[in-house]
Amino acid sequence: MEIRPIHTDADYKAALGEVSAYFDSEPEPGTPDGDRFEVLLALVESYEAKHFPIDLPDPVEAIKFRMEQAGLTPKDLVPAIGRLNRVYEILARKRPLTINMIWRLHEKFGIPAESLIRPSKLKAAA
Repeated sequence: MEIRPIHTDADYKAALGEVSAYFDSEPEPGTPDGDRFEVLLALVESYEAKHFPIDLPDPVEAIKFRMEQAGLTPKDLVPAIGRLNRVYEILARKRPLTINMIWRLHEKFGIPAESLIRPSKLKAAA
């Protein structure tokens, strides 16, 4: 079982090719093939995290995504954000989220706090 670190794009592609073969028939954990599969997955995930990082979404985009997922309307956000006009100001990026809003959005709607605390780009007043 010779497994090497993934240093190059070619190494990455080779590891992906080998891992993808296991997806059709996933090996039993604890077997030699199962161990190889787990190690290769860990190497691929580590390489991807380093070379293809995924940024957290903008807070407003995170809210809009949850709204779309759950079929929510701006009115549904009132308990977490405040009056309806405040909800529209947040969604239009005219006002930043407060810590209390972030906490309530996280608690009531399960939006990851990490996404909500990232600074949002506010629109300049016209």
